[in-house]
Amino acid sequence: MNELAGTTRWLLGAAVATFGVVVTGDPVESQDSLYREIANRPNLNFYGVTGVIDMPSALSQPDAQISVTASHFGGITRSTLTFQVLPRVEGSFRYTKFAGLNYAGFPDYYDRSFDISLRVFDETPWLPAVKIGLQDFVGTGLFSGEYIVATKTFGDRVTLSGGLGWGRLGSYKDIGAPFGERPGTVFDTGGKFNFDQWFRGPAAPFAGITWRATDKLTLLAEYSSDVYAAETGRTGGINVATSRIVEHKSPLNFGLNYKFNDTVNLGAYYLYGSAVGLNVNVSLNPYKPPIKGSRGTAPVPVVARPARSQSAEAWSDEWALAPGINANLLRRLSERLEPQGIIVESLSATAGTVDVRVRNGRYDNSAQFIGRVVRGLTGVMPNSVENFRVVPVVNGVAVSAVTIRRSDVEALEHAPNGTAQAQALTDYSPAGPRPAESALNTEYFPRFSWNLGPYLRQSYFDPRNPFRFEAGARLSASVEPTPGLIFSGSVTKKAFGNIDDPTRLPKSNLPGVRTDQYYYDRQGDPALEHLTATYYFQPGENLYGRVSGGYLERMFGGVSGELLWRPVNSRLAVGAELNYVKQREYDLQFGFRDYSVATGHVSAYYQFENGFHAQLDVGRYLAGDVGATLFLDREFRNGWRVGAFTTLTSASAEEFGEGSFDKGIRFSIPVSWFLGTPNTNRLGTTLRPVTRDGGAKLDVGGRLYERVRQYQRPTMDDSFGRFWQ
Repeated sequence: MNELAGTTRWLLGAAVATFGVVVTGDPVESQDSLYREIANRPNLNFYGVTGVIDMPSALSQPDAQISVTASHFGGITRSTLTFQVLPRVEGSFRYTKFAGLNYAGFPDYYDRSFDISLRVFDETPWLPAVKIGLQDFVGTGLFSGEYIVATKTFGDRVTLSGGLGWGRLGSYKDIGAPFGERPGTVFDTGGKFNFDQWFRGPAAPFAGITWRATDKLTLLAEYSSDVYAAETGRTGGINVATSRIVEHKSPLNFGLNYKFNDTVNLGAYYLYGSAVGLNVNVSLNPYKPPIKGSRGTAPVPVVARPARSQSAEAWSDEWALAPGINANLLRRLSERLEPQGIIVESLSATAGTVDVRVRNGRYDNSAQFIGRVVRGLTGVMPNSVENFRVVPVVNGVAVSAVTIRRSDVEALEHAPNGTAQAQALTDYSPAGPRPAESALNTEYFPRFSWNLGPYLRQSYFDPRNPFRFEAGARLSASVEPTPGLIFSGSVTKKAFGNIDDPTRLPKSNLPGVRTDQYYYDRQGDPALEHLTATYYFQPGENLYGRVSGGYLERMFGGVSGELLWRPVNSRLAVGAELNYVKQREYDLQFGFRDYSVATGHVSAYYQFENGFHAQLDVGRYLAGDVGATLFLDREFRNGWRVGAFTTLTSASAEEFGEGSFDKGIRFSIPVSWFLGTPNTNRLGTTLRPVTRDGGAKLDVGGRLYERVRQYQRPTMDDSFGRFWQ
């Protein structure tokens, strides 16, 4: 419990510090300035971080840049995912293969590591930029290092860097230990923050220079402070290997980097007087999509009403007394919106107001979806109807009421700064119950949908086979007999892959709630992925509920209940989830094993105004451990999401096993960003250095928060730039 208390204090401290950086983060640059920065972005080194060849520099990538780097020399292959979290903060996750190192019983040794760096001073005409960085700061500490580096640019062609490194970056020709001796590396479960080693032990200088010979070609040279003690089999330091996979004959490295375009760079180098190395990186930036603008179908124009003074009869409200008028207006509106992927669920109109409840089947941008509905209403509603009350419906639940005056729509469609004005004049309120006199779209229910298509499952970081996968066919279907009640299921059949051929049997000191995946992969084909009945409802204003039952995910079945409080104009939401589940049989058919558990969490969510989003879950996990998970994501107005999470529970590091505690990174990119056309699909994944049983949550589908918030004010405001598109 002392360890849990200590790590909990660390989590809270880290949260406070991180939120301080988030709240006071640098603003995003102008679009033109950012495009220039992307075109002239600095080099990514062999570690996949901003640097020269093997050493870091004090420069930074463009804000929000995400890069994947693969590099190889000698027996070392590094694969790195790097994200420019803020203009000053860069974070990386790296997976390294040491071929033939013969360490810890593995002929080829694999190491996972996280890096983070902070640019503490910007460059001025007379002073260099200065950055502080931590390399491999969560792990065994086997290959960790710290550095302080300064970089000065000369014109737009030459940069000069110099710094001081510790750990492995202080292992060649050190100048002493200015901050005391460095504690020895402890080879236990790994995955811990090695605070006591930071900036301790011998320190050594390093330096580098780059010359941008042309707009595409850059020449580089550096003096490295890394002696590669483990990889060269040297004595002292971190001598852990029995084989030599690198020769260190010189501290000098030389190379060139060629930029094919703003996305792809290729580098070739001669390193440490003994080996040729190659480095390729692919970079994307959410602010610069592959296709500028939109390739989607153009919206229908707003149909403006004639002036009341010129045609008073056209503004009569006697139409509201006609029998069946709501059904007629619903039919006409459906004819306009259904070709755009929008379903009109119900409509109720009075002389001055229309309440229309709609479902979105195409648009990943919620404001664009609302804008298309509003445009359709201008071409259908009688002239006396001034107030458009659009109610988005998600899984049968009305999540908000978005109200805008028709006269504002008519006046602002082509007005200068019309988007900002429309945003300021749009009102959000609880949707409330459906008006009693509403006409219902009887053709929409019962609703049945199905899909037959390919699927892909991946498994990462097995030390003997780091990437395993399975591909095949998935048949999925859902039935919604009445709004809010959904029956759904999916079945898969493997075609090929090696995900069922891991080389290590699972070992765990906790119930095998996730490590037993080994047995499911081997026996679960064909697989019933899930088969559930879910009911969504609203127990009160600003309250949303969900009850699910059945085979909830690949490994567990049972019942799950959730309640969410989310005011439509608030950035704060609070939810609670309670589940009682039983572990499924390994063949993924209909049977269950003996293990059962009650699990659940209380969750708090907050959307910061600068695009960051935080979530804190506190409760009981699948293995019976109790603790908390903190998520922090950066979200972009075009739908990109990149974030990290960490979980600390009552399971000790020894009980958890390799990795010590659950942590990872995740990212999600809308398909529309690549295609330039509206699309609700997304690409993304979650990367954990290791998947264990501690801190494991139920993977139930249909959770409320993400479904509800997309049509409420904070999220709508962030996406309002596409209201008129």
